[in-house]
Amino acid sequence: MSLMLHNTLTRTKEPFVPLNPDHVTMYVCGPTVYNLAHIGNARPYIVFDVLFRLLQKLYPRVTYARNITDVEDKIITAAKANNESIHDLTRRTEKIFQEDMAALHSLPPTVQPRATEHIAEMITMIGDLITKGHAYEAEGHVLFDVSSMPAYGKLSNRNLDDLIAGARVEVAPYKKNPVDFVLWKPSLDDMPGWDSPWGFGRPGWHIECSAMAEKHLGVTIDLHAGGHDLIFPHHENEIAQSTCAHDGAPFAKQWLHNGMLMVNGEKMSKSLGNFYTIQDVLAMARGEEIRYYMLTSHYRQPFDWTDEGLAQAKSCVDRFYTALRSIESVQADEPYMDPEVKAALLDDLNTPLALARLHEIVKDINKTDDATKHARLKAALLGSCTVLGLLNHEPTAWFHEQSNVDIQQIESLIEERAKARRLKDFAKADTIRQTLTDMGISLEDVDGKTLWKKLG
Repeated sequence: MSLMLHNTLTRTKEPFVPLNPDHVTMYVCGPTVYNLAHIGNARPYIVFDVLFRLLQKLYPRVTYARNITDVEDKIITAAKANNESIHDLTRRTEKIFQEDMAALHSLPPTVQPRATEHIAEMITMIGDLITKGHAYEAEGHVLFDVSSMPAYGKLSNRNLDDLIAGARVEVAPYKKNPVDFVLWKPSLDDMPGWDSPWGFGRPGWHIECSAMAEKHLGVTIDLHAGGHDLIFPHHENEIAQSTCAHDGAPFAKQWLHNGMLMVNGEKMSKSLGNFYTIQDVLAMARGEEIRYYMLTSHYRQPFDWTDEGLAQAKSCVDRFYTALRSIESVQADEPYMDPEVKAALLDDLNTPLALARLHEIVKDINKTDDATKHARLKAALLGSCTVLGLLNHEPTAWFHEQSNVDIQQIESLIEERAKARRLKDFAKADTIRQTLTDMGISLEDVDGKTLWKKLG
C-alpha cells in the first residue's frame, strides 16, 4: 500500500510519488517569532511531525524545512511595545518556541532557515519577477502583479475577477489591482532594512517562504504543509511568486493543510478568555499527553480542545505506560510498525485509527501471560509509537515524574509497608497505604513488587 495524501490543490486524495524516491523534500511554514506560540500553532507542528517520521521510515532521505520568520511588521510593533531590540525579541521568542516543540516531542526539522539570513535570495527572486513581467516597482515598493498569472486562486478555489471586485484590503494608490501584494517595502531609519535595487527596505512576508524553500529544497518540492488559515493569501501567493519566477515550474507537488483548532466549540480568542499558549497547556499536562490528544482527531478536521478531552488523553497515555510497565522486564523483539498502524497512517495520516489499533495492542498485552507474545506485542507498541512520537519515557520514570512529592519519602513508606506485610501487621500496612493514597499515590502489587504512580 502506498502513501495516500489529500492534496488541497486538486481536492482529492492522491498517491504520494516523490520527484526523487531517494530524497523527499517537505516544507512547513514556521512561526513568526514575536510572541508565544499558541495551541493552534502547535497542531501543524505535531501532525506534520508524524508525517516527517513516517516519511523517514519509507524513504532513505528526507529533508524537512521549517522556517523562522524574524522580520515582519508584527515583530517591529511588538519590539517597540516591549522596549527591546528586534534581535533580542526574535531570539528570545525563537528559543521558547524550540523548547515548546521539544516538550511536545516534535523532532527538529532538517533545516530551520531564518528569513533575515536569506535576504539576498529574496532580492534575486524579486528581480527575476520584475524582469519576467510579473512584478512592478511603485513608490519604493515592489508588488506582484496578480493579473499576470491567470491561474491565481487555484489553491484556494477563488476566482481572480471576484477577488479583485470584492477585495477587502487597503487599496494603495500605487497598486494596479487591489489584490496585488507586496514583495518589498521601504523601511524608515528605525526599522530593520537592507539595501536593494529599489531602495533601503525589507521583504514582504510571502516572498520569504518562496525564497527559503527554493534555497534549501529546490525549485519544485514534494510536499508543502501548514494550517488551513494559510491557504489564502499566504500559500496562494507563494505559488504565484515561485511559479512565475521559474517560468511555470510547479512550486510543490502536493499541498497539505490541517483543520482549525477551537476551544469548547468556539474560536480561540483572548477576548473570550479561551486563548491558550503552548506554555499554558504545558502547565496543565505533559507534552506527550498534549500530543496524544492532538492526534485523536484527523488532521484535516477541526479540532475542539476541551478539559474533558485532555483528561481522557491523560488516561489513555497512562494506560499505554501501565501496560508497558507490566512487561518492563520482557526483552522486546526488534521494534517494528504494526501493519494496521502503518496502514492507517498511509491512508492520509489517519492517526485516530492508528491510536485505536494501539489500544488493541495494549489490550492484548494485558490479557496474556505468554512471554513470547509479550515480546512481540511490546515490539509492535514501541515501534508504532515511535512514528507517532509517543512512549518516549521509561514507564517507571513516567509515573514517578508525575509526582511533585518526595520520591524518597514515597519509596520509604512503600518499604515500611512491605515490612509490615512480611510481619503480618496488616493493620499497619493498610494505614501506610491510606497515607500514600492521601498523598495522591496509587499502589499496585505485581509479581512480588509494589508499583506506584501519582493519581490524577
